[in-house]
Amino acid sequence: MQRVATQAIALLLFSGLAAGGVQAGAVPAYITAAIADSARPDSDRARDAQRKPAETLAFAGVKPGDQVLEIAPGTGYYTRLLSAIVGPKGKVTVYLVGPLPKAGATPPPIQAIAADPHYGNVTLIMQRLTEAKPSAAFGLVWTTQNYHDLHNIADLSMLAINNAIFDALKPGGVYFVLDHAAQAGSGVGETNTLHRIEEESVKNEVTSVGFRLAGESNILRNPADPRTGKVFEGEIQGHTDQFILKFRKP
Repeated sequence: MQRVATQAIALLLFSGLAAGGVQAGAVPAYITAAIADSARPDSDRARDAQRKPAETLAFAGVKPGDQVLEIAPGTGYYTRLLSAIVGPKGKVTVYLVGPLPKAGATPPPIQAIAADPHYGNVTLIMQRLTEAKPSAAFGLVWTTQNYHDLHNIADLSMLAINNAIFDALKPGGVYFVLDHAAQAGSGVGETNTLHRIEEESVKNEVTSVGFRLAGESNILRNPADPRTGKVFEGEIQGHTDQFILKFRKP
């Protein structure tokens, strides 16, 4: 664990100097307030040092009043933050990406968040995005640490999902992708084994449907990660090398 702690300190120094970093003074007050929200569970707060939500959200450019579509929200770490930032005049909408839940299945965590009055601007739509096909309704599409998993859904075409996301965004809207980096040249071959994906593959897939790369950030980069292990096993868990990409719809 001492080695990981040393790597973490080095990463803090590295990310502060790296291109695409966000200086502390550049983090808007509404983001700081969202992170300080007392409604956030302790389990989320415990991950803040690793996930750097202030810098990440500031780089994405999310702001009060935004209409956000979140893809694969997981346990809702960023759902809660996005909800607090966009506020009562904004909205966070989640469509399903994978198959519809079977009767009697354990409901996804996002269902409880959407039912919580504190997050009254969060809506879960029990319909697949590729079938619902919302048109030019959102200013931001957000997905973190889960783009690689879209490759692991048997009946989902990446071309179809990225086209659906393109259509769901207003002109000028942002598609924000953060994920665990795989080794150069590995492409999409480790999405189901190591739960990583090569950054260049994401760029190629997303820009192929009409998006333009609008920005990159190094704030979650870790050059000490060999990118050869599973992201949720061993000392590398919580310390993976992660890329952040911001695409824009023309």
